[in-house]
Amino acid sequence: MTITTQAAVVESGGAPFTLVDVELDEPRADEVLVRVTAAGLCHTDLGVASGGLPFPLPGVLGHEGAGVVVRVGSSVTSVAPGDHVLLSFTSCGGCGNCRGGHPAYCATWLPDNLIGGVRRDGSATITRGGDPLGSHFFGQSSFARMAVADERSVVKVDPTAPLETLAPLGCGVQTGVGAVWNVLKPGPGSTVVVAGAGAVGLSAVMAAALTPAHRIVAVDVVSHRLDLARKLGATHVIDAAREDYPERIAEITGGSGCDGVIETTGNVKVLRQAVDSLAARGTAVVVGAPPFGTEVGLEVNGLLGGKHIVGITLGDSETQTFIPVLAAMVADGRLPLAELITTYDFADIQQAVEDVRSGATIKPVLTFG
Repeated sequence: MTITTQAAVVESGGAPFTLVDVELDEPRADEVLVRVTAAGLCHTDLGVASGGLPFPLPGVLGHEGAGVVVRVGSSVTSVAPGDHVLLSFTSCGGCGNCRGGHPAYCATWLPDNLIGGVRRDGSATITRGGDPLGSHFFGQSSFARMAVADERSVVKVDPTAPLETLAPLGCGVQTGVGAVWNVLKPGPGSTVVVAGAGAVGLSAVMAAALTPAHRIVAVDVVSHRLDLARKLGATHVIDAAREDYPERIAEITGGSGCDGVIETTGNVKVLRQAVDSLAARGTAVVVGAPPFGTEVGLEVNGLLGGKHIVGITLGDSETQTFIPVLAAMVADGRLPLAELITTYDFADIQQAVEDVRSGATIKPVLTFG
């Protein structure tokens, strides 16, 4: 038996999102049927929709879903019908990294989340006219009014919390916050640089403002984003459209360089500048994901002062513990996510896409009224 719902389908790389009726498979033993009430739109969705990432199309994207549980599979124990939930990435739960509290580095992370488009047994969670669509995106494919999600993708939250504000916790916010708290861990007096003041970067700024870091530097080319970065806790901003990024870091730090930098842009030139701007024993955290196969050139001798370059996925977070903490901090005002969000009706998803690409919107959240 299948469930008919409306979803935003991308037919091929570069095609727009179009709303069509699709059929959901019944949730299996370890799956949850969720009525989606909100979903964040992330740059990863845009990367797949443009053809830059090898997810099978036509397909249904969306990986920052939020909503209400409708039905659960027979082995699901963490949620029940009526629970309010956020949807994040999935993982196997059994490999060494999952057991060690690092499910973002699950042994099957790539096929289960980003490039597979099917369950582990090869079946699709979404079909159209009997034909399988690319689905199971991050264990959810939440650009739809109903979604079948893996239990490991589902995180229960307070039913009084506004889901349209919490939806971005599923990917972008936990990525930015986790890059600061789980990897950089700034000490007293340190200098943290955030390259790119989009949703991930501004989340990192907010997280850094809650640490003992002395200087928090935001870098972008859009002036209103830099203004917002200051409001959210940046002590310095660099307009890279008018100022030389490495020179300004040297000025701000008295020539010593920064202790940590979070690179969110996916631009290899910016990544090179980030590494070059590090102090001895500094750490560059690579968040931005350019197309597969992209390479960056580094000056090897410049690394010998103990510099670290670390890639990160989803903030290296354990969702069941990390996301509820973030939700509580949103509720008490310490993570003012509403400052980043513009809401759009689900029917206006393509407008949301265009507004992100133009820079007019920082974090679009689709609502399903």
